[in-house]
Amino acid sequence: VQLQASGGGLVQAGDSLRLSCAASGFFSRYVMGWFRQVPGKEHEFVAGITRGGDSLAYADFVEGRFTVSRDNAKNTMWLQMNSLKPEDTAVYYCAATSLSSIRRIPSGYFAWGQGTLVTVSS
Repeated sequence: VQLQASGGGLVQAGDSLRLSCAASGFFSRYVMGWFRQVPGKEHEFVAGITRGGDSLAYADFVEGRFTVSRDNAKNTMWLQMNSLKPEDTAVYYCAATSLSSIRRIPSGYFAWGQGTLVTVSS
């Protein structure tokens, strides 16, 4: 599967953004995740969603502000981000795993999109 993330940009604190992850290949076969990375740090888990979208997982820092979703018919996953904070500034990546459940560590994912930059100004 090939992944392409988009939707990042420069916003102010409190604003919203919707990231998209377009996939080619057998998208519905994979558990999907969103990660983010800032310079000098490892990829950080943000959110994950199971193949059918019936189970979701979020990092603690999300605090109810983000929502992950997917549409297998459209081969697309989204991350709706509300109430953005300056500390949310990062490059956001979507990733796919062939494992059967959501993984919160990057090593469980075999395919990665190219990343989309989210910058939140104060």
